[in-house]
Amino acid sequence: MRITPTHAVVLTAATVLLSAAISVPAAGVTPAHPAHRAAGDTVTTSLRAAVDELPVADEDRTGYLRTAFRHWIDADHDGCDTRREVILDEAVQAPEVGPRCSLTGGQWYSPYDAVTVTDATGLDVDHMVPLAEAWDSGAAEWTAGERQAYANDLDEPRALIAVTAKSNRSKADKDPADWLPTNTGYRCTYLADWTAIKTRWHLSVDPREKDTLQRLTAACPDEPITVQIAR
Repeated sequence: MRITPTHAVVLTAATVLLSAAISVPAAGVTPAHPAHRAAGDTVTTSLRAAVDELPVADEDRTGYLRTAFRHWIDADHDGCDTRREVILDEAVQAPEVGPRCSLTGGQWYSPYDAVTVTDATGLDVDHMVPLAEAWDSGAAEWTAGERQAYANDLDEPRALIAVTAKSNRSKADKDPADWLPTNTGYRCTYLADWTAIKTRWHLSVDPREKDTLQRLTAACPDEPITVQIAR
C-alpha cells in the first residue's frame, strides 16, 4: 500500500539553519554529491543544487515500447492495482470501494489544472517523469524488473499523481521544456518533483531540459529536497 500522500518535502527554517551549521550528515543521510549516492541512500539537498547535479545527455528513444514498463500491477495482492492505490490515496473525499476495487463517489483535486473531480473515471494516474522520457534518459539500459519498479513506484509519493485525463494527455511524454501545468501556483512544486524523480532513479536530462529547469527554478524557493535513491 502507498502510505504517504505528501507530494513535497518541506523542512522548517530552523532545521535548514541547523543543517547548514553542521558539517557531518545525519545518520542514514548521504552527502549531496552524486558520487556518494547508492541505492537505498537518503539524500538531502536544495532544489537548485539538485537541478545542477542532474547528469546531462542527449535523449534517445530508439526501441521504446510502453510495454517495456510493466505497470499497474497489484504488488500487495489486495485487489487494487497501482493506479487505484494512487487514486485512493489522493482522494480528498474517499470513494466507496467495491468488488475488484471498483470506485464509486469520492472527490479529488488535480493540481496540474486546479480542477476538482468527482468521478474516478475522469482521472489519469500520471508518471511524474513519463515512461518514454525515462526511457530516453537512461531506462533503456535497465532490466525489466527495474522498469517495472519505476512504473509502479508507490514508495515515492512524488512519482505518481492523480490528475484530470485532459491535463495528463496535454502533458503526454513532454519534459518541462515543452510542457508545464496550467496551474501556475503549482509549477515550482512540479519542477521540484520532476527533479526529485530524476534524482531518485539517476535519470539524465537533455541540454534544453537542464537549461529550462535551471532557468525556471531560479524563480522558485530554494527549498530542501529529500530523496531516497532507487538505483
